[in-house]
Amino acid sequence: METNIDLGRQEKAKEYARQRHRLFALELIVSAAAFVFVLATGLSVWLRDVVVSIAPDPFLSAFLYFVIGIAGYGLLFAPLTFYSGFVLPHRYGLSVQSFWSWVRDLAKGGALTIVLGGIVIQVIYFLLRVAPQWWWLIAAGFMLLFTVLLAALAPVLIFPLFIKLTPLEDKDLVARLMRLADNAKTRVNGVYTMALSEKTTAANAAFMGMGSTKRIVLGDTLYKNFAPDEIETILAHELAHQVHNDIVWGIAVQTVLTLIGFFIADAVMRAGVAFFGFDGIADLAAMPLLGLALGAFGLITMPLGNGYSRWREVNADRYALETTRNPQAFIRAFEKLANQNLAELEPEPWVEWLLYDHPSIGKRLAMGRAFEMSA
Repeated sequence: METNIDLGRQEKAKEYARQRHRLFALELIVSAAAFVFVLATGLSVWLRDVVVSIAPDPFLSAFLYFVIGIAGYGLLFAPLTFYSGFVLPHRYGLSVQSFWSWVRDLAKGGALTIVLGGIVIQVIYFLLRVAPQWWWLIAAGFMLLFTVLLAALAPVLIFPLFIKLTPLEDKDLVARLMRLADNAKTRVNGVYTMALSEKTTAANAAFMGMGSTKRIVLGDTLYKNFAPDEIETILAHELAHQVHNDIVWGIAVQTVLTLIGFFIADAVMRAGVAFFGFDGIADLAAMPLLGLALGAFGLITMPLGNGYSRWREVNADRYALETTRNPQAFIRAFEKLANQNLAELEPEPWVEWLLYDHPSIGKRLAMGRAFEMSA
C-alpha cells in the first residue's frame, strides 16, 4: 500500500523513543531513591525543625518546606532536565529554542509550580490539621474545583506565559473550522494560532478552555505545513472531545483516582508516623512520604488512565472520519504528523500499553485506511 511515511525519520523516531523511555525510567528510580533517602536518613525531620524555627506560622512553614523541597528536587534533576528537555530535542531536530529561551520557560514553569503547588499544599496541610479523619475526601473535592478553574483559565492566564496566542487571520480557514464547530453545536470563542515555531518543529492543535474561554488553537507549525482539509480532520478529532464531553469525563475519572490516591496516602502516612517518628500525619516531615505515596499510586494506575484515554481517542478518530467523510485527508494528516513530530508508528505493545495516552500512529492510519476501504 502506498505510503508517505519517511522511513529514515521512522528510524530516528525509534531511537528518540528509546532514549526518552530510558530517561523516564531513570527519573522514576532517582525520584524514588531521593524520597526514601530523605525519609530514612531523618533529613525530612531535620528540615522540618529548621523551617519551623524560621517560620513558626503553620501556613508559612508548610509553604517554605514545600519550596525548599521543590528547589532541592530541581537541583537534583538539573542535569537530567537539561539533557531530556534541551539536548535531546535539539539533537533530533525537534527544538529550535535557544538555551536562554529554554531557561526562561523552565524558570516560569518552576515559578508556576511553586504558586499552584503551594496553594494545593496549603489546603492539604490545613485539612490535615483541622480535619485529619476526612482530609482526603475534602481535598479530593478541592482538587476537582481547582482543576476546573485551571482548565478555564489556562488559555487566557497560563498558556500565554509560554507561547503567544493570536487570532488566526486566514478567514477562509477560520470560517471552515467555525462551521465545523457550529455543525457539532459546540460554541467556541474564536480560532487562534500559537507561535510554536519559535520553540519547536513539531505540529499540534487543540481545543482549549471551558465555557467562555473555549477556543480553537492551531500551532503555526501545523497551519503552515498542512492543507486545509488536513487541518479540518485534525480539528474534527479535537472537536469530538467536546461533543463526547471527554473533558468533563476526564476530570471525573481523575477526581476518582485522586480520591483513591489521597485515601491510600492517608493510610501510608498513618503507618509511617511511628516508623519515621513523625508527630502525626500533619507533620511537615511527612510531606515526602505523601509525595512518595501519591507518586507510587500514580505510577501503578498510569496504565489504567492511559487505557481510558486511548479509548476516548479512538472514539474521537472515528468521529473525525465520520464527520468529514475524508479518510484521505485523515491519512495524509497523520502521515505528516508522524514525519514532522518524529512519532514512532509501531511501538512495542507493552510500551504503548504502559506509556501511551493516544493510540499509536500506525493504529490510527490503519483505522483511516479501513474507513476508506468501507466508504
